Amino acid sequence: MTLVIGLDTGGTYTDAALLDAVGGRVLATGKALTTRDDLSIGLGGAIAKILQAFDGPASEIGMVSLSTTLATNAVVEGVGGRVGLFMIGFDEKALERADLARAIGQDPVQFIAGGHRADGGQQDPFDSAALTNAAAAMAADVSAFAVAGHFATRNPAHEIAALDILRETTGLPVTCSHELSSALGGPRRALTAVLNARLINLLERLITATETIMTQQGLACPLMVVKGDGSLLESGFARTRPVETVLSGPAASLSGAAFLAGTDSALVADIGGTTTDIAFLHNGAPRLKSEGAIVGGWQTMVEAAEIRTCGLGGDSEVTHVARGRLSGLNLGPRRAVPLALMANIHPQIKQQMQAQLDLPVPTITDGRFVFPIMPDGVPNWLTRSEARLAEKALASGPSAITDLAATQLALGAVDRLISRGLLGLAAFTPTDAAHVTGDFNEFDSDAAWLGAKLIARQRNGLGTATAPDAQQLASMTLAKLHQQSAIALMDAALAHQGAGENMVSQNPLLINSIIKKPVDDSLVSISMRLGTKLAALGASAATHYPHVAGLLNIDLAVPPHAEVAGAVGAAVGSVRQRVMITVTQPTEGKFRVHLPQGPADFGIMDEALDQARAAATQLATSRALSAGATTVTIEMTEDIKLVPLASNKDMFIEATIQAAATGTP
Repeated sequence: MTLVIGLDTGGTYTDAALLDAVGGRVLATGKALTTRDDLSIGLGGAIAKILQAFDGPASEIGMVSLSTTLATNAVVEGVGGRVGLFMIGFDEKALERADLARAIGQDPVQFIAGGHRADGGQQDPFDSAALTNAAAAMAADVSAFAVAGHFATRNPAHEIAALDILRETTGLPVTCSHELSSALGGPRRALTAVLNARLINLLERLITATETIMTQQGLACPLMVVKGDGSLLESGFARTRPVETVLSGPAASLSGAAFLAGTDSALVADIGGTTTDIAFLHNGAPRLKSEGAIVGGWQTMVEAAEIRTCGLGGDSEVTHVARGRLSGLNLGPRRAVPLALMANIHPQIKQQMQAQLDLPVPTITDGRFVFPIMPDGVPNWLTRSEARLAEKALASGPSAITDLAATQLALGAVDRLISRGLLGLAAFTPTDAAHVTGDFNEFDSDAAWLGAKLIARQRNGLGTATAPDAQQLASMTLAKLHQQSAIALMDAALAHQGAGENMVSQNPLLINSIIKKPVDDSLVSISMRLGTKLAALGASAATHYPHVAGLLNIDLAVPPHAEVAGAVGAAVGSVRQRVMITVTQPTEGKFRVHLPQGPADFGIMDEALDQARAAATQLATSRALSAGATTVTIEMTEDIKLVPLASNKDMFIEATIQAAATGTP
C-alpha cells in the first residue's frame, strides 16, 4: 500500500486527504481553517487531523503533496519580493508591450547590450561589464533577479552568461526566461520571469514551513507541489519555479475529479464560496491553455489548465432588481459573508434586522452590514469622505450600512471601501437561502430568515415586492444560482468546442432555452444538451448541482469526498514536463537546431530533425527526473512546415519537436 497525504489551501479551509494511491482508496479526510497570515499553521492542523485518523505510524506515509493558492493570490494582489530585471538586447519600448511596465512597477530595470536574432545568431556583443556593475548597485535593494534576452529561446547564451555573473557576484536567486518557456515573445517571457522571481521567497517560506511541520510530525517522505497544469514538482525543483504553481488549486481539483469520479472525460464544475471553476477533463487530465495562464490581468507563459471562472458561489451577494417593471434578483459577482454565519459571531445583527423589519418602508441598505479589515489602521491614500467613513467603521466594528451612510454620497464611499478590501460585507447569500429552505443548517437559520424577509419586501420600479414571502425569496435565490450555473456550464462547453466566449450568456434566446422548458404545443422548440458527462465538486455540490443537471437534462456525478477534491487531486497527481525544440533554416542548405546550450547547424534536414528529437527526449526526461519522477515515458509530437515548390521539391520553413515526459512521483 502506497500512502500519500494531499493538501489543498483554499480561501476558508485547508483540506487534507490520506490516500492509498495504488489501491485507489481515500482512507481519511480532514479540514482546518486556513490561516492567511501564516498558511503553515492551517496546513499543520490539517496534517495533524489526518495522522490522528490514521492507525499506522507516520513513517508509512510515502509522500506529501501540496496544492496552494499562494502564487495565484500573490500575483493577483501584487505581493512579492522586489525584483531586479535585466533586459538583454531590448530597448525601453519593450516595457510598453505585454503590460510589462505595470508588472514591474517601481522595481529596477536595466537594459544591457547583447541578445540574438531570430535565427539564433548574435545581435550584439554581450556587455558583461555593464551587467556586473548594475548587479552590484542593485543587490542590496532586491530579493531576486530576472533575466530576459532577445530571442533567448533561439539562443540562451547571453541569459546563461548573465546567470553565472549574477550568482557569482550577488548570491541571490536568478530566473532566466528561457527556462520557463520555449515560446517567442520577449516581453511576455520577461513578465513571466519577473513574476517567478517575485514569488521565489514566498514559496520558499511556505515549503520550508511545511517541511518543518512534516519533520515535527515524523513524516520523513518527499514533499511535492502541484503545478497549474495539475502535475507535480518535487519541492526543491518547485522552489526555483514558483510561477508554475499559479492556478494549482483548481488544477488539483480536476485531478481529484478524475480520481474520485472514475472518469477520463467530463465537464467539471467546482463550486466554492466565491466562484465556480469550470474545466474540461480529457483522457484523465485537464486540457491545457496553450497560450499561457492569465493571472491578475497579466497574460503569462505559464502552462496551466484551461479553466473558466465565474463569480457564482454559496457566498455570492444577492440583491434585488430595483429598476424596471419586472421583479427579480441579481447574484454576485461580489462575495459577502452570509448573514447566518455573521450572526454566529455577532448575534446582535438579528436585533438590528428585526428593527429594520418593524419599519413600514424598506430601504436598499436593509439586511446589509460591514465590518473593518484594516489591521494597520486607515490608509492615508483615501479621499476625505472615505477616510471619515473608514475611521467610523474602525471605531464601531460590525455595523449596519444604514448606520454608517445616510446619503448616496456616503453609500458610494462605502461601496468603494468594500471594493478595495478595507471593509468586509455581510449580506443575504445562497448559503442563507439554503438555511431558509432547509437544505443547509450549519449556521444561524433565524438570521437567514430575517435577511430573506428584508429582501422579499424590496420593490421594483412599479412598486411591486420582490417576493411574496421569505420562503419564495429563498427559492428564487437558489433557482437563480442554478440557472446561472447552467448558463456558465454551456458557455464553457461551447468555448472549449471553439465557438467563442459567452455564446449563451449573451444570447437571450439560448438563455431562455435553458431556464424555460418548452411546452407540448410550442410552435418552436429550442434546447441544448451537454455532450459529455458532468462532475460537480465542492462542499455544496450535492445541494445545488442536481438542480443544475436537471436544467441541462444530463446525468450528474457528485463523487464521494467531492468536498476535498483538491486535496485528493494533489495526492494522485503525476509528474509531467514538456520540452519544445525548434529547427529553422537561416540560409539554404543550413538547418539550425535551437538547443538549450546553443544552436547547432546541420547540412541535411533529416539529421537536424533527428538531433532535435534526441535533444527533446533527453531534456524532457532529465527535467521529469529532476521534478521528482521515478520512471518516465515520452510522447513526441512534431510540426514540420514544408512548402511545395514547382520543382517538385519542398522548401523547409520551420519545425517544432515537442517531447512530453510523464512519470510516477
